Amino acid sequence: MSIFRTIAMFIYLFGYMILHYGILRRAERAAAAGDTTTVEQIVNQHIPRWSRGILKVTGVSLSVEGLENIPKDGPCVFVANHRSYYDIPLLLAGLEKPHGILAKEELEKIPLLNRWMKLLGCVFVQRDDVRASVRALNDATAIVEGGRSFVIFPEGTRYKGEEGGAGEFKAGAFRIAVKTGAPVVPVAVTGARALFETNGNRCRPGGVRIKIMSPIQTAGMSKAEQKQLPDAVRQSILAALK
Repeated sequence: MSIFRTIAMFIYLFGYMILHYGILRRAERAAAAGDTTTVEQIVNQHIPRWSRGILKVTGVSLSVEGLENIPKDGPCVFVANHRSYYDIPLLLAGLEKPHGILAKEELEKIPLLNRWMKLLGCVFVQRDDVRASVRALNDATAIVEGGRSFVIFPEGTRYKGEEGGAGEFKAGAFRIAVKTGAPVVPVAVTGARALFETNGNRCRPGGVRIKIMSPIQTAGMSKAEQKQLPDAVRQSILAALK
């Protein structure tokens, strides 16, 4: 049964984008003309719908706690643990609206998907290239400075350990928040890896919980507080994963 769910997921994933290719082109033309309102309307309508469709086709139920913790008076930097390929559609479906994500460069090579991600405001990063990584962080910082929230997976790669754990949170991701003065909003994702990776990279139904925690203000932080921020956020996420 899992192989049929996996096939259905890929058919839906690309089928939706092919079916709505005309809408993608309309959004790209609007972006080229500087019509950000139209781009935002299209992105906010179609990307969550596409993400929820992936979850429905593969039998995933999603519960979200703490939407009221998302700041409403300005942009923030969402910081989430990273367990699965599912994390991106989960967050695109589970947050109050879709936000740009710091994503690995391999996703930029996937036709159609890369174009929707660019409309969303995603930034692609070469993890093994220090200069390219710095440029990506600067691009993400500019997005937050422009008033748009952003999503970061500070582990840099999927954590493959036991459920309830997390890898090291790298400090570079937090510089976006510190430099812009935007609050950090920790996000704990539980149950995502069991949907795919622990089943031999085949889709299986299951439940996922997203817990959005209270924002951490970065404006006015001392150097010592900035240094402690990655581990403090990691510890708060680990506590929420229990």
